Amino acid sequence: MTAVLLGIEQGDIGLAGLAASGILVAVAVAISLWRQLGLARSLLWASFRALVQLLAVGWVLQFVVDPDDPLYWSALWIISMIVFASWTTSRRARDVPHVLALSLVSYFAAAVVVLGVLFGFQIYDFEGRTLVPLAGMVIGNSLAATVLVSRQLLIAADEQRDLIEGRLALGLSASDAYKPHLRQALRTALVPQIETTKAVGIVFLPGAMVGLILAGVAPTDAVKVQISVMYLVLGSVATTTAVMSLGISRELFTPAQQLRRRTPKPDS
Repeated sequence: MTAVLLGIEQGDIGLAGLAASGILVAVAVAISLWRQLGLARSLLWASFRALVQLLAVGWVLQFVVDPDDPLYWSALWIISMIVFASWTTSRRARDVPHVLALSLVSYFAAAVVVLGVLFGFQIYDFEGRTLVPLAGMVIGNSLAATVLVSRQLLIAADEQRDLIEGRLALGLSASDAYKPHLRQALRTALVPQIETTKAVGIVFLPGAMVGLILAGVAPTDAVKVQISVMYLVLGSVATTTAVMSLGISRELFTPAQQLRRRTPKPDS
């Protein structure tokens, strides 16, 4: 499987092909204008931003994809991804107590668990060209679910306060009083990824598999890589949301087992 990743021919669609693919953006903009959706500016900005970001990433990746490149560049890249993902989570779930610290711990835990399995069992060679992309999948695919579970936990604490405090009054511990809401928040965050995993290969072909096939890799080999990627995503999302939810559930209660009163932070 590793040989598949390392032996891919580099496809080159050229600048003309890249520009031609922009026609599809124009189609989306035209539909927005036709139906008066008010999304034309957002579509153009998102497309331009993606172009600039990916070109920049493609240039920087030259410093980590060569087998002779020192691994500390890859380590710095991964640390940067974790920090940026944690900052993004803190912006999207700003009301979560100590959200930045919890996010750092959650993404780091997911990276250790998932990359430990992938490289510990030698599924992939321990090199920059595999380490950085796989770490990016771990962190990137976990971000949305982490934000979702954080928001769901806060909503439960606010909307179900009477119910939670009633359980506490009956003598339940904070963890037991909050457990049903913790379980529901985790289910809400994990179900979309589970459904995506069930539909892969039938309803849609994932990006990694399509990219490998377009690069000339045999479909059977591309499938093996894609399966490992799907399992990677499942494991990373489960780990990140579990760590994040446990951390938040503890922050919501005082040492005296009382549900804290929160003051929502104003939007910046």
